[in-house]
Amino acid sequence: MNDEPLRSLKGIGEKTEKLFAKVGVTTLRQLLHYYPREYDQYTSPVSIAAVRPGTKCAVRGMITHSPSVKGNQRKSVILLELTENHVRLQLTWFNMPFLRSTLKKGASYVFRGKVQEKSGRLVMEQPEVFTLGAYEEMISHLQPVYGLTKGLTSKMVGKAVRQLLESRALEQEYLPEEIREENGLCEINFALEQIHFPDNPDMLQKARRRLVFDEFFFFLLAMRRLKAQTEDIPNAFPIRAVWTTEEVIENLPFPLTNAQMRVWNEIENDMKSCSRMARLVQGDVGSGKTVLAFLAMILASENGYQSALMVPTEVLARQHYESLCRLLEENHLEACAARLLTGSTTAKEKRQIYRELADGTCRMVIGTHALIQEKVRYHNLALVITDEQHRFGVRQRMALAEKGEPPNVLVMSATPIPRTLAIILYGDLSISVIDELPAKRLPIKNCVVNTNYRPNAYRFIQRQVEQGRQAYVICPMVEESEGMDAENVLDYTERLRHALPDTICVRYLHGKMKPSEKNEIMEQFARNEIQVLVSTTVVEVGVNVPNATVMMVENAERFGLAQLHQLRGRVGRGEYQSYCIFVQGTSDEATGKRLDILNHSNDGFLIANEDLKLRGSGDLLGTRQSGDMEFAIADIFRDSEELVRASQAAGKLLAEDPELKAPEHTLLREALEDFTALSHHDIGI
Repeated sequence: MNDEPLRSLKGIGEKTEKLFAKVGVTTLRQLLHYYPREYDQYTSPVSIAAVRPGTKCAVRGMITHSPSVKGNQRKSVILLELTENHVRLQLTWFNMPFLRSTLKKGASYVFRGKVQEKSGRLVMEQPEVFTLGAYEEMISHLQPVYGLTKGLTSKMVGKAVRQLLESRALEQEYLPEEIREENGLCEINFALEQIHFPDNPDMLQKARRRLVFDEFFFFLLAMRRLKAQTEDIPNAFPIRAVWTTEEVIENLPFPLTNAQMRVWNEIENDMKSCSRMARLVQGDVGSGKTVLAFLAMILASENGYQSALMVPTEVLARQHYESLCRLLEENHLEACAARLLTGSTTAKEKRQIYRELADGTCRMVIGTHALIQEKVRYHNLALVITDEQHRFGVRQRMALAEKGEPPNVLVMSATPIPRTLAIILYGDLSISVIDELPAKRLPIKNCVVNTNYRPNAYRFIQRQVEQGRQAYVICPMVEESEGMDAENVLDYTERLRHALPDTICVRYLHGKMKPSEKNEIMEQFARNEIQVLVSTTVVEVGVNVPNATVMMVENAERFGLAQLHQLRGRVGRGEYQSYCIFVQGTSDEATGKRLDILNHSNDGFLIANEDLKLRGSGDLLGTRQSGDMEFAIADIFRDSEELVRASQAAGKLLAEDPELKAPEHTLLREALEDFTALSHHDIGI
């Protein structure tokens, strides 16, 4: 089934195939592992008097008078009013004229949808309609809601998955029985069926546990097998201490913090040692990791060696390159000869850089994935630095590290993963933590508000822009999606354009755009040609804009605290006071309590640990706590206990059978290969 195209399913033609391709699903295996992003739970109907604006619910009501119809056949609005104990609820349907004859006077129905308050009255737009009996059957059922694109519905995805489950041979169980029993894991086919179509919350819990375990288990197996190939390697590039780095530190316009100096000493000692460096530097956004990377590159260059810094976006690569060039110029180190290599670099420039890297005249290069292209050859690459490691996986890091003799490896991450989890995830790396922010940084002012606060927030953004500043607005979705009650980038951009004066340029950014489009938008924002950027979490690792002072996050309850903190780090990078507005789309008290942690702390590591304490193992429909690592279903914060179990199981298995060559592990080895081949598992292994 591995490579069978989606088209092999009945009813999937060229048009539907293209829609699925937009969400990264082109094969049957990818479809099987395209898990729902959440579940819609049908709850018992509430009285009209009990409905609250901003909530999704079902109400039972009797039709006492026929619905009214406005407009024509092509563009129509159907209005119906339900009344209970003097409380009125207006039901509105657009372009569904057939409902007028469907909804019978004197009959009772259940109407389900989101309740809003408009002009002082309660309104439910486009509600689903059920007979009493039909709705009774739906109660307690969990309906899968998938990540979608325009034209693709959850119903279409669910239908395709169900057909696949019914028409194809079952998966062979690949996990050794001993591991399953020790960890209380269900069988794989049961898990796959229940994750898409759960019988009840308990079955969903069991299914999710198995799939989370598998994902961690495979990731750790792959990582540790790679680690076994690279550990205990001697340092092929003997490094001596130089005065140059001391002089650069003295010439900086700001003193390094004690934490930065401690970590720099660790890096310098690693590079001077007999063993190859493999170090992770963790530090909150704005803690000053980049300057340490530059110091390490200067140290390598002064010893006659090359270094490469790889980052996830072209815009970030350009920013780092310009900062490095400034630092070299200020310290009269132009001879170090830094170069920028990205996908946008012209063919002529690329050929020149390839020559300079091959003959050693270029000692420093900053770039994106272009640094690991086949054509790139290095003369004596002694140091490899990857920035924002959670966007680069183990194999990508290894690809850069394999360009010649094994170089020293330095990994930079702004994701505040608690040390216990970091040791598991980055088992091949020593860990340094920069746990101090520069003194000149003004703490970000935070507030958690409900949707009623939006007009105030828009006025605040307008005032900031009028003072010359800029703002980000984050939405959880790219476009409107069936079954997903959350703000989306495209519609929100239009709303903001109407709410703000025409003089303020509002643009959007999301992951489905072409790389060249994304780069152009981020460049324009960096130049203040765009004042307000509406985006998905794609800006989490992006451009450094010191002029941006406002971060507004819609549906903040849909993000984990660690990810919200990462997003917050996009502002507060300059000399101006910065602000973060978290808009809570629900009135849930527990959610409010969780978000309130952000109100009281700007410490990423504290927040990450609080996240761990607050997460509930039974919170099946809860938010994803981290944007980190890009697992399909697992979450390193929420599922930390499962991560520990998977780590223990992987360690025990590899101790017994390092290459997984035993006959009883054949299926496991094949499943591991399938796992690494799934394109939507963007975790780089």
